[in-house]
Amino acid sequence: MLSIEELRARLADLEADHVERTRALDSRKVGESICAFANDMPDRRAPGVLFVGVNNDGSCANLAITDELLLNLGAFARDGRVTPLPILSVRVETIDGCRMAVVEVVPSDNPPVKYDGRVCVRRGPQRGHATSDEERRLTEKRRWGALPFDQQPVPGTSIADFDLLRFRLEYLPSAIAPDVLAENRRDEEDQLRSLRFLGQDGRATAVGLLVLGRDVTFHLQGAYVQFVRYDGIAMGNIVRDEKRVDGPLASQLALLDDITDLNIENRSNLSGARQIASPTYAKVAVQELLRNAIIHRNYEGTATPVRLTWFDDRIEILSPGGPYGEVTAENFGKPGVTAYRNPAVAEAAKALGYAQRFGSGIARAKAALERNGNPPAHFDVTPQFV
Repeated sequence: MLSIEELRARLADLEADHVERTRALDSRKVGESICAFANDMPDRRAPGVLFVGVNNDGSCANLAITDELLLNLGAFARDGRVTPLPILSVRVETIDGCRMAVVEVVPSDNPPVKYDGRVCVRRGPQRGHATSDEERRLTEKRRWGALPFDQQPVPGTSIADFDLLRFRLEYLPSAIAPDVLAENRRDEEDQLRSLRFLGQDGRATAVGLLVLGRDVTFHLQGAYVQFVRYDGIAMGNIVRDEKRVDGPLASQLALLDDITDLNIENRSNLSGARQIASPTYAKVAVQELLRNAIIHRNYEGTATPVRLTWFDDRIEILSPGGPYGEVTAENFGKPGVTAYRNPAVAEAAKALGYAQRFGSGIARAKAALERNGNPPAHFDVTPQFV
């Protein structure tokens, strides 16, 4: 964390490439600035600083620094507007009589970082979108050894293991802003590397296989969902339906939506003047909990699938892998407490439209269940499974 003296020197330097000032909270400006500092195009390997409540010339804007403002700034670290998720700190400082919010952004180990589908960089004091050459340089800066499993190359794979038609027609238009895509002159390998689907050595990464793989489970044996619907309330009763849901991520999630639709039943209330139908479960709750189980599961060294087991009185979803990072059995599912075992998988699910703001799925599921009149969801969190 920078000292007051270091912050004062940054504030006075109007030509620096690692300083930004804004007189008020402008979400786009803040998001692009955080993204650019995380990319660290000048390769300073030192935090970039955003001063909120300061005019462009360094004078005080006399902005009210409220708790709401600080919470909104801190949300950029976890809600998925900037991906991969940036490492940043937010605090209040008073410098030469001016009270301001200070956001320090740590350079990413995993560039290029995007905001709203665009790679933002700084060139001197100016902020802008990266050219194809700049994106390539950022990809080359990636610290491969520090990456989580979903971004590690998988032995024995190559670009030949990808469905490139799916990449061109489905994923690229979802993940990259249309204007950037129209200007893009990079070849397909560079695009795949930039999106973390292809490793430095030409091997497919785990997330690349999960999103684009022709035969996902050949390389990641547990990367599927086993669905079983039982008659009654006990395992071992007559099996009404079962399916193995595999294939690329988007195909799995779409088929699970169909399975959810087929198995949610409408209950009829005939006590009033007219018949009222209500679903046995809120669809959005089942979707959110399933997606959470798939995105956050452990894919490394296990052949265990996610399991969706549907009984007459409950639904059970089993996800391999216990809590991760700052998440514990005690704080699991609490708003604002999140850590990503598979940040690139989460990013891909968001790009494909199957995730909204990061870290809010369980809260949405709980609220939907309550609105539908269901009992609260129960989470059994162990070191091996959720």
